[in-house]
This record gives sequence, structure tokens and C-alpha cells, in this order.
Amino acid sequence: MNIGLIAHDSKKTLMQNFCIAYKGILGKHQLFATGTTGRLIEEATNLSIHKYLAGPLGGTQQLGSQIAQNDIDALIFLRDPMEPKPHEPNVNDVVRLCDMYNIPIATNLATAELLVLALDRGDLDWREMYR
Repeated sequence: MNIGLIAHDSKKTLMQNFCIAYKGILGKHQLFATGTTGRLIEEATNLSIHKYLAGPLGGTQQLGSQIAQNDIDALIFLRDPMEPKPHEPNVNDVVRLCDMYNIPIATNLATAELLVLALDRGDLDWREMYR
């Protein structure tokens, strides 16, 4: 499965810790991330991650393009709802694309844990039909 990873600046440490905790599960899948998030995860976990540009520089749009092409099976997007971003329309577009294309998305730690555990159990195998 292809898993997308995005984290706002205030959530990057949380994303690193999440990926450390679930390294065994995430390591079985192809990982894609915006630039800085991907680099920080790689440094913390040694997981192989395909990195796009940094989010504000177009990385969020690059991941959105992959979602629109049905090349992402799940997205973990740890976002900070209290701190609006200058590229907020791009952020909202990614969430909207996940809704349009039936891509499971987690926007906080609780749903990220549920999503990764469901992935490990095979609960997302239905995504194979969409490819």
C-alpha cells in the first residue's frame, strides 16, 4: 500500500514519534511525504520515504496529485487546527481530494493509530480494487 504522510510544523515531532512507534507496520509499505516531514521521519526511523517538496512549496499539491491519480491508499495528515497556514487552500484541497476519491485519512493521532492498525490487519485491502 502507498501511504502519504504530512505534518504541520507543530506536529512534526508527534509524526516522528508515531512513525517510530509503528515503524514495523509502516516499513511494509511505500511511504510518501512532504519534504521536511519525510526527512525528519527518515532521520528518526531509517524508513525509506519518497519525499516531495516542502508543503508550502508545493509538496502538499504533489501529494494531492497522487491522491487524484489514485496512487495513495491512505493519508496520515497531522494538522494543527489552531494555526492557520498561508497555504491553507492547498491543505483543504488534500482533505477534499481524499473525500472525493475514497482515501482513508487521519488528521490526528487517535485516527492515525486506528488507520495504521487497520492497515496491519488487512482492513484496507479493498483499496486494491480501486487500482
